[in-house]
Amino acid sequence: MRFLDIFKPISPFIPEVKPPQRKVPFNTRLLWTAAALIIYLIMNQIPLYGIPQTETGDPFATMRIIFASSRGSLMELGIGPIVTAGLIIQLLAGSDIISFDRSNPEDRGLFTTASKVFSFVMIIVQAGLYIISGVYGSVTTTQSILIFVQLLAAGFILMMLDELVQKGWGIGSGISLFIVAGITQNIWWMSLSPFAYSPDGRAYGALIAFFQGIFSGLPPLDWVFRGTYPDMIGFLMTLAVFAFVVYVEGMRVEIPISHSSYRGYRSRMPIKLLYVSNIPVILAYAMFANFQLVGQFVWTRWNTDNSNFFLNMFGMYNQTTQGTVAIGGLSYYTTSPGSLSGVMADPIRAILYLLIVVGFCVLFSITWLEIGGLGADQMADQLLQSGMQVAGFRRSRKPLEKLLNRYIPTITVIGGMIIGLLAALSEFFGVFGSGMGALLAVSILYQYYQTMVQEQVEDLYPFLRGAFG
Repeated sequence: MRFLDIFKPISPFIPEVKPPQRKVPFNTRLLWTAAALIIYLIMNQIPLYGIPQTETGDPFATMRIIFASSRGSLMELGIGPIVTAGLIIQLLAGSDIISFDRSNPEDRGLFTTASKVFSFVMIIVQAGLYIISGVYGSVTTTQSILIFVQLLAAGFILMMLDELVQKGWGIGSGISLFIVAGITQNIWWMSLSPFAYSPDGRAYGALIAFFQGIFSGLPPLDWVFRGTYPDMIGFLMTLAVFAFVVYVEGMRVEIPISHSSYRGYRSRMPIKLLYVSNIPVILAYAMFANFQLVGQFVWTRWNTDNSNFFLNMFGMYNQTTQGTVAIGGLSYYTTSPGSLSGVMADPIRAILYLLIVVGFCVLFSITWLEIGGLGADQMADQLLQSGMQVAGFRRSRKPLEKLLNRYIPTITVIGGMIIGLLAALSEFFGVFGSGMGALLAVSILYQYYQTMVQEQVEDLYPFLRGAFG
């Protein structure tokens, strides 16, 4: 019996969003996308009922950027469980542990069911770890049950919203939509927040604080530098990172192609420098977040005095007034040191963090070629099935695969290194929303732009739908 056959008995009972019977008009899809986004933003602002109100630090603050997560709200877990479950099941599929025929509707349905089950299991696991590891402090059994039920319900709603957008009712991906919403919200808040949270009495937002510093007669250095609070250095670096990512997104190798049946049609097949897009950085930081979550759980239960050598390798922590802080082990070195002051205080940690991020981004870039269907063999098959051909090459799989292999593996490694370096280094310079946030925001917005252009092209040239996949 195949692995997917295990899910056949429960498949009829798994809630799902039915795909539309025909293509939904663009304006209607836009409305459904906006509705999903509004529901997410509302849930992002509703606090969890029953948790103690504390002012301690957030050990998962950096990870919340890519998980579209908000501390203490219904979106506490964000898309973390969905991303983690997707990573697990894609790895299983890529290693042929899960074998299925993508052209078979029944197999595709069972694979979707398996993905949902894995996602729901990860919601249960992560919600339980949050409560047991003491993220919410000391809570009673009743409070624990209330928090668990709320996180479970919020995670399920988010799964359905993501499926609604992806099934054709919306535009793009629900996960991408929620990520870019959280990132842009964070950037606007750090730039323009009028509320005075900082010790100098100025507004939290960097731009407002900059003009307040000028008009109040502060020294010029204080206009642009505020330590751990948003300042003009971070704002300018954010603009620089956005400009760099936009530039890199446009770098590509273009292979001339033509249609075998429509002689007059000529085009180019682009192979972008960031070939696998933002997937590797999402997977890398999803794994880091799970390292930290499990590490904190293990420390809370069995290693509070940091005396066990083997458990210390996984994570060492210290309980402070700002919450539980990693001070050693794998959990420590997969956490960003933060600003330049943190880098200078512990340069070894900064270097190791940089190497780990780059290494895992490259690893996941290479892995995603196969499990994401982006390898040279899959792309050659896609070209042939769509009726396209490369000028000067026979319409045969082997020559096309050989041609694509000249570019795709090398570009994949270089692209993985670039996004890893960008994500890690940008955090050192206080980029608003973090470096990975800027990378994800630009990549996702660019994908939305491409999707809209693609739909217009498909309306003009229906025969190209196969080429776009």
